[in-house]
Amino acid sequence: MWFKHLHLYRVHDSDILPLEQQSDALAAHRFQPVGPHEARRHGWSAPAGRNSDLLVHEVQGHRLIRLAEQQRLLPSSVIKEELEERCAELEAKQGFPPRRRERQALKETLIEELLPQAFARTTVTELWWDTRSRLIGINCASAKRAESVLDALRQTLGSLKVTPLAVREPIARTMTHWLTDPSSRPDSLVIGDQIELRGNDDGIIRARAMDLDGDEIQTAIASGRQASRLAIQIEGVLGLTLQEDLVLKSLAFDDALLDEANDADDDGDPILRIDTDLALMAGALTSAVQQLIGWLGGEQDPAVATAV
Repeated sequence: MWFKHLHLYRVHDSDILPLEQQSDALAAHRFQPVGPHEARRHGWSAPAGRNSDLLVHEVQGHRLIRLAEQQRLLPSSVIKEELEERCAELEAKQGFPPRRRERQALKETLIEELLPQAFARTTVTELWWDTRSRLIGINCASAKRAESVLDALRQTLGSLKVTPLAVREPIARTMTHWLTDPSSRPDSLVIGDQIELRGNDDGIIRARAMDLDGDEIQTAIASGRQASRLAIQIEGVLGLTLQEDLVLKSLAFDDALLDEANDADDDGDPILRIDTDLALMAGALTSAVQQLIGWLGGEQDPAVATAV
């Protein structure tokens, strides 16, 4: 359940649905496996998996929900190969190659026939909703996936007004300043050993396991490049890769926090286990986001942000 990535959104709805109403809304769109002739289907599933039917976990105003999506895997190469064979058979039968419309009809028929035989792959994406701070965080690597989860939630709830979380100062400029002026770094910020630098020529320099205060990085910055990604650690909370669009990647929670989670007495109860993890994780994420917002000049006026 511990998040690996985080896309952040500010919630602008004046009222948050009570827990029971939100649970009922999700239940009306509960995940069901794809049918034999369906290519894709999504719905809400229990964060605790098979151990529970509970669709929403809430601890101290923090809610955890999960979107499941199942897709039948039908490789385009398989379709193409089978289609060519059928087109060849049709050509031999009628004496001329099938026209474009006939070929498309053959392809559609072929897909319908092959779908029931295709393997189904299920992916899940978790969403953390801090109802007190009016913040949503989605655990996924791509912005497209995050937006699809928001779309599903919006359809389920009837409406959902959110914008990507944004700050006042350009993040690339702030990260670069941290590197060129160590005295500007906040007390609890530790610079990591991974970086991505972009220049005006759109060229990208990526470095891993490198001293970012060393001459090589400083020379690249002096030539006009800025940090577009930077590995950092917030002491006592977590490590992460901060991107210039405020997406947080490669989250690594503090060992003391993980030890606390592992040592918690849940008596084998999966519900208590996930609620304990949620409380600890959400507390760390809230602290990290608040510190980052402060370090990056404060939150941008929501009126300036672009709605999703």
